[in-house]
Amino acid sequence: MLKFAKALLISMLLLTLGLSSSQAVRLKDLASVEGVRANQLIGYGLVVGLSGTGEKNSDFSEQSFRSMLNNFGIKIDENTNLKIKDVAPVVVHAELPPFAKPGQTIDVTVSAIGEATSLRGGSLLQTVLKGIDGNVYAIAQGSLVVGGLGVEGADGSRVTVNTPTAGRIANGAIVEREVPTNFNSSDSIVFNLNRPDFTSAKNVADSINELFGRNTAMAEDAVSIRVGAPRDPAKRVEFLSVLENLDITEGEDKAKIVVNSRTGTIVIGSLVRLKPVAITHGGLTVTVTEDPQVSQPNSFSQGRTAIVPNSNINVQERQGKMFKFDTGTTLDDLVRAVNEVGLAPGDLMSVLEALDQAGALEGELVVI
Repeated sequence: MLKFAKALLISMLLLTLGLSSSQAVRLKDLASVEGVRANQLIGYGLVVGLSGTGEKNSDFSEQSFRSMLNNFGIKIDENTNLKIKDVAPVVVHAELPPFAKPGQTIDVTVSAIGEATSLRGGSLLQTVLKGIDGNVYAIAQGSLVVGGLGVEGADGSRVTVNTPTAGRIANGAIVEREVPTNFNSSDSIVFNLNRPDFTSAKNVADSINELFGRNTAMAEDAVSIRVGAPRDPAKRVEFLSVLENLDITEGEDKAKIVVNSRTGTIVIGSLVRLKPVAITHGGLTVTVTEDPQVSQPNSFSQGRTAIVPNSNINVQERQGKMFKFDTGTTLDDLVRAVNEVGLAPGDLMSVLEALDQAGALEGELVVI
């Protein structure tokens, strides 16, 4: 206990003085604690109060509506044709945060699953939300906030902004059950890095061992670091509070170039280098325009008016420039050369692909 208190004091002193490197990242931003996770919930319900934009008499929506009325003691003859344009069947889903306790509230998202055209102005009736294990963990109900808008004219014309068939209820569900966790059931905790990296895993273990002593932490692989921790809940929370605020020097990522072929976006990492290479790039532009002419026959002749095609072809060739890169050319050199030549994003993609094929690119080229 004395060792822990001393380590806690040293840690708080370092945090107060701000003695961290410029590349340091807090452990809480670099990794997550194994077992401390959110859980997805889902349910099926009805939204009522719509102004004629609800369901168009489908079988499952009518069955749901009858079932709801039966719960209130109202029985309707099976042959009765229900007109429920103000009701829409929906799927409700939410995310249950870790350690959520009964009585707390969470946000829910509501989405139409039938022919409803808009959920604007509707209210969700009491809907149970279940987890993957089939247990009920929350109950949702409330008025929807819909960001979309849909307007339809009498002639069939329609204007839709965003998505009017999906809405959200802030704090719309009350937690009814706590998710079981093994947070306090072992003598250790495991940190999982958000991005696998052996250097980062080693740095995390080294930083923890430097603060709390040797063999306190051990990197198991490029993702997981196992740390010995007290079992007492209060001490474990205090222990984690210190750990998650440790400054860790993150390992450098691989040299990488990411190219989005759809938008023309190119992101080049600072560690990208080029081998000795000479590059030349030129362009040929061919423009074809049509200027049809009308041929009009003379008066009293037997000819007919005709349209004569007239095509104009223009060829422009841009003079290519050659530039040379020496060993270890950096990102700044590459950007400077590209700007001097005046390459468009599409042309730069071609150059990068050619460099990769030639083996002159010291980095990974990723096309998405």
